Amino acid sequence: MGKMKKALITGITGQDGSYLAEFLIEKGWQVHGIVRRVALEDPEHRLWRIKHILNKVHLHSASLDSYPSIFNVVEKVRPDECYHLAAQSFVSYSFEDEFSTINTNINGTHYVLSAVKEKAPKCKFYFAASSEMFGHVRETPQTENTPFHPRSPYGISKVAGFDLTRNYREAYGLFACNGILFNHESPRRGFEFVTRKITSAVAKIKLGLSKELRVGNLDAKRDWGFAGDYVRAQWLMLQQDKPDDYVVATNEAYSVKEFLKTAFSYVGLDWKRYTTIDKQFYRPSEVHLLMGDYNKAKRKLGWRPTVKFKELVKMMVDADLKILQEPKNAKQ
Repeated sequence: MGKMKKALITGITGQDGSYLAEFLIEKGWQVHGIVRRVALEDPEHRLWRIKHILNKVHLHSASLDSYPSIFNVVEKVRPDECYHLAAQSFVSYSFEDEFSTINTNINGTHYVLSAVKEKAPKCKFYFAASSEMFGHVRETPQTENTPFHPRSPYGISKVAGFDLTRNYREAYGLFACNGILFNHESPRRGFEFVTRKITSAVAKIKLGLSKELRVGNLDAKRDWGFAGDYVRAQWLMLQQDKPDDYVVATNEAYSVKEFLKTAFSYVGLDWKRYTTIDKQFYRPSEVHLLMGDYNKAKRKLGWRPTVKFKELVKMMVDADLKILQEPKNAKQ
């Protein structure tokens, strides 16, 4: 038996971070996570996605806005693999707060890359790139070679992170990979994201706790997969002989309206009776269609999605119904 491998995850308290931590623990890895100090002071709200594995992970307090804090954690842990998932990731907020989104996302990525290069140069690095980098798409479906035309501060910050990651690979020989992940959802999705907003509203309406769901653009189409599937792809990228960039997607796109209809009809309700279109939820520059071609990931990583669109919607609605029916209503 060799020594236990160590992984460091930024954004471990997020949707992907929590699934990835579980996945790595099952593989027998020692898992370290970077969290903000406020999260440690308010674990009930801020660590809800990982509370069932808190005794199996090592948490370090640091901030993506502070290079010394990131540097110290990397120096202390000296990880074999580093997954940089942390970001200000809600696209609508990125329009409201462009400066902090761009600063945190770009500098944070630069800090983590630099710290890894200085203190753990053999460490394999994964960057959570995003389908939002394609934005105003030139072709459908999008592949690793599709040009980027981001339409939000978030998308712009991810293009910069993608380029930084590739540059550290090419300039310094770091084993650094970009995962261009299309939308991925789960019962652990944040409540501000449209999918979770829909499934939690459907659960509330079904249980008589609410009468209305307010949403923005119903025609936006997205390629929606299951986050649990997507973290497997992240890990597989770092198990290859050479670092590379991969699109992770399902190669199918569904509109917000189709998501909504599927969720309502699953609990036997007519979506039209409860849904109100609210212009305040529209984006200043909309991305109408994102759909990814995951052929390269299938060919080189042996990866494919296992959860279909309808299963994903049902899984999320079931989880939200369960949360609301729990005695102490343990929602965050």
